[in-house]
Amino acid sequence: MTYFILMLTKNDLTIPNALEVFDEIKETGVKHIGFKDIGLPMAQLKVLVQKMKKRGMTTYLEVVSESEEDNMKSVQNALELGVDNLIGGTYVAQTLRLLDRSGKRPRYYPYIGKIVGHPCLLRGTIDEIVADGRMKEALGIDGINLLAYRYDGEVEKLITSVLESLKIPVIVAGSIDSYERVRRMIRLKVDGFTIGGAILDRKFMPNRSLSDQIRAILKETGETS
Repeated sequence: MTYFILMLTKNDLTIPNALEVFDEIKETGVKHIGFKDIGLPMAQLKVLVQKMKKRGMTTYLEVVSESEEDNMKSVQNALELGVDNLIGGTYVAQTLRLLDRSGKRPRYYPYIGKIVGHPCLLRGTIDEIVADGRMKEALGIDGINLLAYRYDGEVEKLITSVLESLKIPVIVAGSIDSYERVRRMIRLKVDGFTIGGAILDRKFMPNRSLSDQIRAILKETGETS
């Protein structure tokens, strides 16, 4: 089953009112939930993660920082927070060394391909992106965080090429903002996908609550009735 990851984020930043939004949507039945490494101080992130874990949710921290120094600091923060999944980020070998030394490694799903800018964009040919995925797979990562809808080429061809070429799970992240795109994720059988800003902007059910947006996506994936 393809699962939905709710991100308390917009424009590649954790929203400033993430704690309040979490309290609003915690009863929706969403099982997977995350945030970015930029936007909230650690003190608030610790409270947020504690709330998520108290509800039995699977947690995700997505690294969108561009520099190696900031990337590695975010990995340290992920370890301190005790999240279940570390997604995104581009400094894979360095991250794996740090995770392996920690003794409490979260599952690690880095980006593949050339990542530019903030919000993050994916560039390169499909062959180059797939080759980068194979190289990172060989390093021992747990899965891929694919910025498919931040790509300026053939999105469906990119996704199918990655799924066919790699043996590890694939999460599709970024700019999934319509039912058509959600249904494409399910049809292509990606392992998971993230949505943040489109839910906060109420793009799925205009003039309805955030909880209604989330329940609508969960119904599409079959995670709730």
